Amino acid sequence: MDAMISAAQPEAAEAGAVVLERGGNAIDAAVACAFVQGVVDPLMAGLGGFGTMQIYMPKRDIHVAIDFSARAPLAVTPTMWLSKLRGLAPDGFAFLLENDLNEIGYQSIGTPGTLKGMSEALDAYGSISLADALAPAIEVAQRGYMVRPYAYYHWTLDQKDEGRVDSIHKLRFSETGRRLFFRDGEVKRPGDSIVNPELATTMERIARGGPELFYEGELAEEMIDDIRAQGGILTLDDFKTFDTTKSEPVWGDYRGQRIASSTPPAGGCGLIQLLHILENFDLRSLRHNSVEHITLLAEAMRWTTIDRDQYLGDPAFVDVPIERFLSKSRAAEIAENIRSGERAVIERGVTRELKESQDTTQVNVVDKEGNAVSITHTIGNPSGVISPGLGFMYNGCMVRFDPRPGKAGSLAPRKTRTNSQSPTMVFKDDRLHLVLGAPGGIHIMPTVAQGIMNVIDFDMPILDAVIAPRISATSNVIEVSNRIQHRVTAALERNGYRTKRTYLNYAFAALHAIQCSDGRVTGGADPQRDGMVLRVE
Repeated sequence: MDAMISAAQPEAAEAGAVVLERGGNAIDAAVACAFVQGVVDPLMAGLGGFGTMQIYMPKRDIHVAIDFSARAPLAVTPTMWLSKLRGLAPDGFAFLLENDLNEIGYQSIGTPGTLKGMSEALDAYGSISLADALAPAIEVAQRGYMVRPYAYYHWTLDQKDEGRVDSIHKLRFSETGRRLFFRDGEVKRPGDSIVNPELATTMERIARGGPELFYEGELAEEMIDDIRAQGGILTLDDFKTFDTTKSEPVWGDYRGQRIASSTPPAGGCGLIQLLHILENFDLRSLRHNSVEHITLLAEAMRWTTIDRDQYLGDPAFVDVPIERFLSKSRAAEIAENIRSGERAVIERGVTRELKESQDTTQVNVVDKEGNAVSITHTIGNPSGVISPGLGFMYNGCMVRFDPRPGKAGSLAPRKTRTNSQSPTMVFKDDRLHLVLGAPGGIHIMPTVAQGIMNVIDFDMPILDAVIAPRISATSNVIEVSNRIQHRVTAALERNGYRTKRTYLNYAFAALHAIQCSDGRVTGGADPQRDGMVLRVE
């Protein structure tokens, strides 16, 4: 079987493919790809970020989920922002405060986990050194890269009407950002070059000194000195005590195929619950994206969202009822509600609408030995902060914590915030069949589920499954891509549903996937993110 990589950026996919060509395994390639993603998509991922991965190595009997989510600072208290709360996203994914202090600036930063997650995966399951994995990213940072169409689209999104801080303000928040991302006072455009020697130097230091330099050495001290001087609350202890979480994936099955996905606080439980609900309906008998099909999808997504909003949290702090999410009897109960005509209603304290979070990226790899990796990683909502001389932006994950005490997502020291990241693998007859994942905030779980459904229920080749028009229903509105037929949304409206059409033809997260079948690999990369698939023979 050939090897394959599917990633959201051409430069990153190429870097991973080169690692595979040189004899590296899937973990080596995925980590090298992820480091390059942090260079060429600096608002999507990087050393200041966090994420989730799933690793499968059949010949070594290894199947593990690694969560390297950012953690709230040790200094937080449950009520520290309560008086500043001014709104909640309709998707429940972000909280709006006065002065946006949880979204931009030094108080918005959680302890980064990306370097710890990547280096631990490489040490345990890879075959190359951290220095070798960083080398392609260092080269790209030194020589420069071009601004891609999607990056420019994201950088220039207007979100003021939704109460959010525009990406362009985060790009210009720091002196480094103004120097890197702007030309003659205007944000750089597609085709313009960005060279980041400071980031190259930072990665060279890490290549020599290891992750310890970042979490407890002189690099950690430089970061904390800057953060504390500017009013942030992270301390050196936050970095020194950061750890990842390793566990078995959560498991479900869909029409006889086994599904392995990410553990809480990530989104795998919700993904499996959604598939279990859909399994109660004969989707194959329906026309894809017909009124009947979308109605079933939307109701299943809403019921899953209700459970997610109520029960999902950091399992170190919240008793997450995993069995409720994975239970087929619970799924059958929800399916009966749908059949009876009962419509799910999502109750949230909503004051403003938000667009989907864009600040995440994805890589999937399968190597010739059958090893597979899926990594979803991010800097959350970017903080805008780049410490002088370091070249990378920190996450702004604190926007996702609930300022109200007593909630599953409330603030607490070292707590991680729930997310929808769902790196997923599907097994058919105990053989690896699909490796999938997507960036896109709250829309990740519905998108990955639709990709699986497209292959299993509608017999789509993997590229067709990736690019097929999607919907998302994580609020009381059914959102549809612009390729869903107008007569379908008109019929949904007549049936009493509210719909919202995006101008994007490829919308609601960006699915990337690899399919393994009869000793062959095929793949797809969502056109929304300018991604690509590369085969390595």
